[in-house]
Amino acid sequence: MPITELLERNAKEYANDIALVELNPAIQEKRRVTWREYELMEPNPKSPYRREITWSVFNEKANRFANLLISRGIKKDDKVGILLMNCLEWLPIYFGVLKTGALAVPLNFRYDADEIEYCVDLADVNILVFGPEFIGRVEEIADKIGRTRLLFYVGENCPSFAEDYNEMVANSSSISPDIKITDDDNAAIYFSSGTTGFPKAILHEHKALMHSARVEQAHHGQTKDDVFLCIPPLYHTGAKMHWFGSLISGGKAVLLKGTKPEDILNAVSTEKCSIVWLLVPWAQDLLIALEDGKLNKDDYELDQWRLMHIGAQPVPASLITRWKRLFPKHQYDTNYGLSESIGPGCVHLGVENIDHVGAIGIPGYGWECKVVDDEGNIIPTTDSERVGELCVKGPGVMICYYKNPEATAESIKDGWLYTGDMAKYDEDGFIWLVDRKKDVIISGGENIYPVQIESFIMKNTKVQDVAVIGLADARLGEISAAIIQLKEGCEATEDEINNFCLELPRYKRPRKIIFADVPRNATGKIEKPLLRERYGALNLVAHENKS
Repeated sequence: MPITELLERNAKEYANDIALVELNPAIQEKRRVTWREYELMEPNPKSPYRREITWSVFNEKANRFANLLISRGIKKDDKVGILLMNCLEWLPIYFGVLKTGALAVPLNFRYDADEIEYCVDLADVNILVFGPEFIGRVEEIADKIGRTRLLFYVGENCPSFAEDYNEMVANSSSISPDIKITDDDNAAIYFSSGTTGFPKAILHEHKALMHSARVEQAHHGQTKDDVFLCIPPLYHTGAKMHWFGSLISGGKAVLLKGTKPEDILNAVSTEKCSIVWLLVPWAQDLLIALEDGKLNKDDYELDQWRLMHIGAQPVPASLITRWKRLFPKHQYDTNYGLSESIGPGCVHLGVENIDHVGAIGIPGYGWECKVVDDEGNIIPTTDSERVGELCVKGPGVMICYYKNPEATAESIKDGWLYTGDMAKYDEDGFIWLVDRKKDVIISGGENIYPVQIESFIMKNTKVQDVAVIGLADARLGEISAAIIQLKEGCEATEDEINNFCLELPRYKRPRKIIFADVPRNATGKIEKPLLRERYGALNLVAHENKS
């Protein structure tokens, strides 16, 4: 069934239960308010700005927006772009779009004006909904994109080139529109990370969204009593599809606008969160704050926190070892996925497989996986030596790259999605991510997989983060360079890191050490194209490590 029916069900069965909470620690408010700004408690100046919404009001707001869109000519298979930071309005707007039979088109909040224009044109967006953080960027292109589409503004002080969302939805009907939607109807267009130029548009049907909800609940066992803390941006499939576990169970979710360790622990404590999805940098920051004594976990109510899971990038086993030392009762899971596979869960470790930490795991609920060599031959799960490309198959595979049949044909073959990720099996048949196919470094004829080196260097107690990239070299073709971000207050030398890496095989040892910050995008992935651009033009001389 279409995922909109879950919202309708929750609005009937759990009408007055809290569905969503928005927390913004950057704004100190004396009031605790609902969507309609009703005061619910005595003033508390130490509380962050907090809004909440029930399932019935959530559904009502989605209906109002759907009816507004229909009144402005939106029909089945039209497209509505969403350019918002995480906020209480985000998900009702998303579901309002789906209820019309139109496609929701979430946009990355980091896009500049040119990228916004490119994406709304590529996806044939009819209406763009945007928030106050994007006034300047949208204004730059308003004359161009506003000629053929409407611009709706969500926030106070609506700019002159847009229409006021709040005013319009207030005057729209709250009755659910009578639009028939099936599992096979198109539902959403998401965009790839754009690491090889402008992003590609990824088309998904309603059945893919529904499958992601079932996958999330099957993997993490959400019940009505669970409270999910959502920190990553909702434009990304990862955040939204993990939240679908709350949708399918009718549980509460908290949208936290902040990633500081104290903000995370405060949110878990005050909102009684039981499930938290973190990215590696946030987990690392939280561990450091607790290990260094900057925060004391006994100052927070954390007993209800049962599950911490991580996705979006490989997870160093050493990080989870440290985590379990501090939180021995926590369940842990790793989730692998792509926007092309409707987000996380096509491969997952499983909470019962903590002894295989470091692996991305086994095929997820309803998914098939295989690893193939360069000729497309399947590598047996019993072969723990060879590396190949990971392929996945299941109800969550994208329909296509929208308006890009060539890229679609390269990625989807006989129903299998070729992920571009290099992987191998261990002796127990668990899948280990080796690296992105395009990130493999070929040095003197040897294939070097940066993730393996990064995982090793992360064991160094002075290292906060690390990225390994290939740099051009006249003799070897490429050499590996490690960009290392040290923990605050720590110092290290190049020789010290080189000596630490002596445990690695000679060909895997980084030839160049660079001490600098490691940039990551909003979903926690290392921005390696940026690092290659930053350091690739340097006339670097390969540093020969001592044997």
